[in-house]
Amino acid sequence: MTDAEKKYTGAFFGRRKGHALKPRQAALFDALLPKLALDLTAPAPADLRKLFDNASDVRLESGFGGGEHLIAEACRQPDVGFIGVEPFINGMAKALAAIDDRKLTNIRLYHGDTTDILAWLPAASLSRFDLLYPDPWPKRRHWKRRFVQDKSIAAIARLLRTGGEFRFASDIPDYVSWTLARLMRSPDFEWTAERADDWRKPWPHFFSTRYEAKAKREGRVPCYLIFRKN
Repeated sequence: MTDAEKKYTGAFFGRRKGHALKPRQAALFDALLPKLALDLTAPAPADLRKLFDNASDVRLESGFGGGEHLIAEACRQPDVGFIGVEPFINGMAKALAAIDDRKLTNIRLYHGDTTDILAWLPAASLSRFDLLYPDPWPKRRHWKRRFVQDKSIAAIARLLRTGGEFRFASDIPDYVSWTLARLMRSPDFEWTAERADDWRKPWPHFFSTRYEAKAKREGRVPCYLIFRKN
């Protein structure tokens, strides 16, 4: 295990590490991640746009996996600031390599659990919160580990400005139903869907990941939900 792989400790449901990091990936953990990492020991700026050189607004992606969607969004919208959160070492390593390759300056990272950062971020500081293909924890005894809970929904509502959006994608019907039920009963959100295609088809500019391609190959049908903050 490299020094970079030993740095993160903390409570997390699930494994943090897979394959050994390549030398370049380990080097980026030491050289690039400190420059992009959010420091939760210091107060967050009242205006999150100050984390970036020139950002019109700020969005967050929770559990970005290999970073494919995050990187695509940052490339497509260089005037938007993106916060990416990922506890999995190999996913963070892939994102760091892509950021370095593309010389992106509009991404900041948190290597840890999204629940750690929810209270740190200032109220009404985000225009969007993306949760794409989260771990569904399919066994009933593990449902309490799902990210989407009444408490986390309330926390996301605090972070989103009025009119901001919480976007969710999953290929697990039970987790889709779970999420829809909890968002529909929240007074802070309204579901934006007006027709079946609004949840059957991805929203405009959605960047499909390798995980989604695998889900489709295996016969699982993705669902895409958008909820607007009241």
